[in-house]
Amino acid sequence: MLAVVDYGMGNLRSVAKALAHVAPRERIVVTSDAADIRAAARVVLPGQSAMPGTMAGLMRSGLRDAVVEALRERPFLGVCLGLQVLFDMSEEGPTECLGVVPGRVRRFREADLVTPARERLKIPHMGWNRVRQTMPHALWSGIPDGARFYFAHSYHPVPADPAVTAGTTDYASPFTCAIAQANIFAVQFHPEKSQRAGLRLLANFVTWDPRS
Repeated sequence: MLAVVDYGMGNLRSVAKALAHVAPRERIVVTSDAADIRAAARVVLPGQSAMPGTMAGLMRSGLRDAVVEALRERPFLGVCLGLQVLFDMSEEGPTECLGVVPGRVRRFREADLVTPARERLKIPHMGWNRVRQTMPHALWSGIPDGARFYFAHSYHPVPADPAVTAGTTDYASPFTCAIAQANIFAVQFHPEKSQRAGLRLLANFVTWDPRS
């Protein structure tokens, strides 16, 4: 079973539908039941909302502990806020997060959004961007370096250890948009909205064995 965590908000159905498309023989469950998450072989934490509501939803639903357990031991994919929530804290709120990956989540600074051509970019960052793969990883298999993925966000992660960065993109300035740590892979972009490259990443996750 592959569990998509339902904590009361986020783009759950589109993620589950994309997973079902790439893995039709897998049992995909959108669940708010901690027992399902503990029983799942793989866990996906999507998100498309605000960090205070996300953490409140995880606490209110009783799912926080089950998610933290999954982060320690099973293949885990975080998407958008599902990436940001892994860090120590977010400036949105500000909010204390799960603290699984050292670092913080910061809002785009106006000074960082000016291009060399003096164009001022908008917040939120929405649209397609090329992603540079900064480390080899099973989830990048079959995806060309520089492939385009779809983004929609106003905050981005700043890992304390740059070695966890698996991918970067530019929005005037470069920032981390994918991380990898042991059994965890998490992305700021939305693979379920990213057409062929996104579907390939999801398919790679379904077959990923972090021990190999």
